[in-house]
Amino acid sequence: MTDPPLSDPLLLGGRTFTSRLMLGTGKFRDLALMRDVLEVSETQIVTVAIRRVELRSPGHVGLLDALDLCRYQLLPNTAGCRTAEEAVRVARLARAATGVSWVKLEVIADPRWLLPDPVGTLRAAELLVAEGFTVLPYVQPDAVLARALERVGCAAVMPLASPIGTGRGLRTGDLLHTVLDGAGVPTVVDAGLGVPSDAAQALEAGADAVLVNTAIAEARDPVAMARAFALGVRAGRLGYLAGRMAQRACAHPSSPPQGVPRLPDPEQPA
Repeated sequence: MTDPPLSDPLLLGGRTFTSRLMLGTGKFRDLALMRDVLEVSETQIVTVAIRRVELRSPGHVGLLDALDLCRYQLLPNTAGCRTAEEAVRVARLARAATGVSWVKLEVIADPRWLLPDPVGTLRAAELLVAEGFTVLPYVQPDAVLARALERVGCAAVMPLASPIGTGRGLRTGDLLHTVLDGAGVPTVVDAGLGVPSDAAQALEAGADAVLVNTAIAEARDPVAMARAFALGVRAGRLGYLAGRMAQRACAHPSSPPQGVPRLPDPEQPA
């Protein structure tokens, strides 16, 4: 049997990827650990908050210097931006600094729950797509918004599983199904995943990929957790492709009752 990631590639932004696990680069205790995590995860898409990057600082080895950009598709993100205008400005700076036109669009005006602003996100997406960016917007699982983002030309939509950094897992499953139903671009579940089974659940539901950061960076053993997430994503995708059994309201015997020999009932006369 051919390994599913090789026979079932992820098509995103005009490129083909064998991994369906994207990783963030924040919260690692050092860059060496981050590199080890990226290695075992088999990820091919790595997101970086552009405001964290110290570009070409004298005597400083920054985050971008630690990444093999020939190996990974860099996905700068606009984390920390509260308005559409701010996000567009940061995306332009990211492209100027890195030469990369991919952007994970984040417009977050809510300081408590860090929920994305749907109106600002759509407005920023329209502007960035018009400027030639490959836009992957971070959104709440809203099917109406997802379709609007598709229409303006976004390469994917990235609905949250639960609030950023909570590790609560896939709490938006029913709403995620509405986004997946009829989706014309890949759906990447982002934010709130805590363990590999959360990633498997998202892929089993039909999501095309997941993006993980905190669940790995804050694990007791981040390298082991990265490997576990890689396996969880593979299992989830294979389960989705295999097609789950129908759910039933009542118990159903595993063996067919036809042809099974019956012993005499001692309560019945011979």
